[in-house]
Amino acid sequence: MAVTEPVGTVQAEAEAAVAGAARGAHEGILRRQSARESAARTYARALPIVPVRARGLTIEGADGRRYLDCLSGAGTLALGHNHPVVLEAIRGVLDSGAPLHVLDLATPVKDAFTTELFRTLPAGLAAHARVQFCGPAGTDAVEAALKLVRAATGRSGVLAFTGAYHGMTAGALEASGGASEVRVARLPYPQDYRCPFGVGGPRGAELAARWTESLLDDPKSGVPQPAGMILEPVQGEGGVLPAPDAWLRRMRQITAARSIPLIADEVQTGVGRTGAFWAVEHSGVTPDVMVVSKAIGGSLPLAVVVYHEDLDVWQPGAHAGTFRGNQLAMAAGTATLAYVREHRLAERAADLGARMLRRLRSDLAQFACVGEVRGRGLMLGVEFVSGADFGADSVADPVMYEGAALGLGTGAGVDVDVDVDVAGLGLRAAGSVLGFGAGGMVPGFELDRVAPGSAAEAADAWSQRPPRPAAPETAAAVQRACLRRGLIVELGGRHASVVRLLPPLTISDEQTAAVLDRLTDAVAEVARERPATGRSAAVPARPN
Repeated sequence: MAVTEPVGTVQAEAEAAVAGAARGAHEGILRRQSARESAARTYARALPIVPVRARGLTIEGADGRRYLDCLSGAGTLALGHNHPVVLEAIRGVLDSGAPLHVLDLATPVKDAFTTELFRTLPAGLAAHARVQFCGPAGTDAVEAALKLVRAATGRSGVLAFTGAYHGMTAGALEASGGASEVRVARLPYPQDYRCPFGVGGPRGAELAARWTESLLDDPKSGVPQPAGMILEPVQGEGGVLPAPDAWLRRMRQITAARSIPLIADEVQTGVGRTGAFWAVEHSGVTPDVMVVSKAIGGSLPLAVVVYHEDLDVWQPGAHAGTFRGNQLAMAAGTATLAYVREHRLAERAADLGARMLRRLRSDLAQFACVGEVRGRGLMLGVEFVSGADFGADSVADPVMYEGAALGLGTGAGVDVDVDVDVAGLGLRAAGSVLGFGAGGMVPGFELDRVAPGSAAEAADAWSQRPPRPAAPETAAAVQRACLRRGLIVELGGRHASVVRLLPPLTISDEQTAAVLDRLTDAVAEVARERPATGRSAAVPARPN
């Protein structure tokens, strides 16, 4: 008599077999990629997943695991993966019988894209704009912008900024922060945590602006009148560093007064990412040239340069590209631009990004391995640093808040709950009294949570944390811990020590909470298991 196994056992064995086959396919694809592809591959090294399906924020891998994608194609996927309006636009072109390859010929699809693009441009630029369709990558659009201002001014030099990233082709690399052969004048980009002048805030930005003026006006500076200045309104690969609005206005004033075209690289910041449709709009600045790519193609390759008509000195064929007429990308881009505009997703990004920033600053304040939390809109970064005795629920060194020290948090102390106003900043600290800080009779606390009295107060408190050496190994460990929790994040910054969040503009409140919970849990795990040694390593950031 045959013995029949229980149905549940049979089903479990079948599911295990399917899961095993999926894992085998997943591992086989990764092995073949490693054996066949160039050593230059980047994301695949840190993110060993094999995406097979995706929708919105979610990716499903060949092994059956699901991930929340806060990389979004390095900011390309403004509407997330496979948004219905994008798919409908692509199908519309495919079903119409329209040509897919047209070089730079005029088509109804291109006309619709250009019309929608001009509708979204800053008003001061749209009224006098010309558009150059380039090769399908942002780096080619940067090359075109540099060629354009050189042709228009008859000058060759370029002003660029420390920490910049503009692409991987020769001219774009020269203007980026990691250039090995420099033909540009490098200027200080203002930031708070690692201010080049050691002061941060408005004073640091003012000193950066004065340095720029001095360089241009000093006949012995060694910097001749340049062809243009190129900058990012928010440095992404540089570590998620938003340009102060007042400083950006000063750059516009400085360049305009000296007839230097200002180029805004909006490749990653454009199409609502920072909480305005274009990041320059936060400061009210109208650049002479805007470089645009990534999100404008609706997930497909597309890049353009938009510039003032006075610079339109191109000769026919001066900058061309076989694939500059990508019809599918233009259709997807039109749908994306219109959807972001009509559904006010830039405003949504501003509100949601501000809430995420407050939550991250609150939840991560307890971890001394976190140097700073910063960002603008849905472009956020957490910088990890090294130092002694880092661990969860502890503040390792005295952190100066307007002259008051939040203590070391080490040694024996009285185990009582407290609820105090730290240094009058409205930051409520709940935890245990551990001792006294080195800066005076101010108790040290194990911070369970810090709730800011206001966003400005919280930002000011974070900005006064003394900078410590970058900790790329800690950041990489956090990235791996996030991946184990089903969260995809990217690294950036000077030493790849910044964990970056670039979620789609369509992320829901529920998804946002899940992302922040998983990130905080990952930081807590790493802080427990990897006490910092004070060592740092110069690991280069991976470019987009």
